[in-house]
Amino acid sequence: MDKNRKKILIIKLGYSETLDREIEKIPSLGDVLRTTVVLHLFKKDFVTWLVDEKAYPLLRDNKYIAKVLIYNKGEFLKIQRQQYDIVINFEKDPEICLFSDSIKSKRHYGFRFDKDEGKIKYYDGSEGAFEICNDIEVKRCNEKYWQQIIMEMVHGEWKQQNYVLGYKPKSKIKYDVGLNWAVGVKWPNKAWPKEYWERLSNLIKGRYTYSWQEGLDGICDYIEWINSCRLLVTSDSLCQHIALALKRKVIILYGPTHSNETYLYGRGKELLPEVDYKCVPCLKNKCRQEKSCMGFIYPKRVDNEINKILDKNLQKNFNYG
Repeated sequence: MDKNRKKILIIKLGYSETLDREIEKIPSLGDVLRTTVVLHLFKKDFVTWLVDEKAYPLLRDNKYIAKVLIYNKGEFLKIQRQQYDIVINFEKDPEICLFSDSIKSKRHYGFRFDKDEGKIKYYDGSEGAFEICNDIEVKRCNEKYWQQIIMEMVHGEWKQQNYVLGYKPKSKIKYDVGLNWAVGVKWPNKAWPKEYWERLSNLIKGRYTYSWQEGLDGICDYIEWINSCRLLVTSDSLCQHIALALKRKVIILYGPTHSNETYLYGRGKELLPEVDYKCVPCLKNKCRQEKSCMGFIYPKRVDNEINKILDKNLQKNFNYG
């Protein structure tokens, strides 16, 4: 390896979303993908990325990653025998923090474990992210983009850097609109009512070609489907991040989650509930209201935004990739 190239280890499995407190073994694939903005800082370096198996296709063949390792005990042992210039840990799981702290490195960024207090702490630069994920009111009031905060955690400058998706889809644009109706098991209250999806499909029928969500059984098939659509209608989910990485247009239906966190690169439109709920965004995965806030984003509003984006006279002003 070139002696001028730094040796970098990034630990991002997806078990804990960087700006959320909860830790689960169901990886957040969108959180892994949007962390790839940091790769722009290490284009000339030798980067190793440790990730959960389910997120591996998002990083495989990434032009800025020299080695993608799947998280397991065997890889732990191999990594601990290495010497790195920089180790970046974006996970808040105590076991993973202890592992990260044990790796020989000239510099550590991200989260760490304080053995004296028995708590998760942070390295210099990550205090903002730590405060956001540990105080729900701070998170609700946060006005910084998630990508900007990630850059600050590694002392980098936020310059609207794009996501870097490893998988390169081969599909061509086939549909005007993709209806990304399904949501993950972690946030069931992000779902838009199924009858609203049906009503929206009836509104656009005959004017635009459209497709119901495909690729539910495999991430690569899912990416191919997203790439085949000019515009995606989706809740706050993995779809929006893949679409942004592929430079597709997105209409994002926000309810329980924060609409200000993700920078959309001029390719997205957020639609928020038209309701006076003081709990929005609640930042919780279960709703306590009789009618979910997502039920106050009506199909006609979405149809109007589709018309604005796909108007034939305006198409030349949009970059569809």
